[in-house]
Amino acid sequence: MTEGAGGAPSEYIVARHLWIVGAGRTGLALGLRLHRAHAVARLTVTGRRPHAPEHPLFAGDPPGAAYRASVEDAPEDADAVVIAVPDAAIAEVAERLASIGLPPSIPILHTSGSRSTDVLDPLAERGHPAASAHPLAAIADPVDGADRLAGATWGVEGEGAAAALAERMVRACGGHALRIAPGGKPAYHAAAVFASNYAVALLSVAERLMEQAGVPAAEARPALAALAAGAVENVGARGPAAALTGPVARGDVQTVALHLGRLSADERTLYSLLGREALRLARTEGVDAAAAERLGALLGEGS
Repeated sequence: MTEGAGGAPSEYIVARHLWIVGAGRTGLALGLRLHRAHAVARLTVTGRRPHAPEHPLFAGDPPGAAYRASVEDAPEDADAVVIAVPDAAIAEVAERLASIGLPPSIPILHTSGSRSTDVLDPLAERGHPAASAHPLAAIADPVDGADRLAGATWGVEGEGAAAALAERMVRACGGHALRIAPGGKPAYHAAAVFASNYAVALLSVAERLMEQAGVPAAEARPALAALAAGAVENVGARGPAAALTGPVARGDVQTVALHLGRLSADERTLYSLLGREALRLARTEGVDAAAAERLGALLGEGS
């Protein structure tokens, strides 16, 4: 096997000169992950600040990446572009990139989870292969996020040279790619929101209910997080239906009624919505039919 930049296997080389447009959490974390993996020979990052932010990528002599403060100040020899800006800004960045006359062979992808590749149409119309690659990872910090990207799963949409660029980038991060069907981005991203953001929201509700039960949040939080982690681990190992536990899975009508009688109106609505989904799973596992019927009525099924 031949060796690439920094001694990395050539099959993991993402690009000779990768240009990341966006110096936020995702762009910097991705740049740092690829730099540590020796997956790019050269790296340029463009942000909105006049000077490079404090970040390991721009430290050292020489630094791991060059910094530029304007999209119009494009690196002349970049052979791949990743747009890592907020979703609402992708279209504007695509238009600006389309106006500066990049060689049309350069593949370009964005990292949004919800936007499809059609947001890059101004570039595609000029001959640029276009795709998207979104990490299923919670990147809350531009430095620690690099560790989150190690081994992460990515949603990849697109074809041709841009999709190949995305696949190389995923491999360089040690990750796995989920190929998304054309037009599937909204459903894909909604799934990610349910699994991540709304799981956090549900734990916030659980913590609030613990406080109502007299348990301080500082004590309840690690216990609830461990409980949720165990449930998630079971889903990964066995699938949602087999992993479901609790009163709905047991057909325990009295306990569900007790819960509903204690919750606020908003909490009852949320509990009932989730309870109906849990009941759907419980039915696939053979919960008692009579108990399921009473639970369905209690949780507002069919209303």
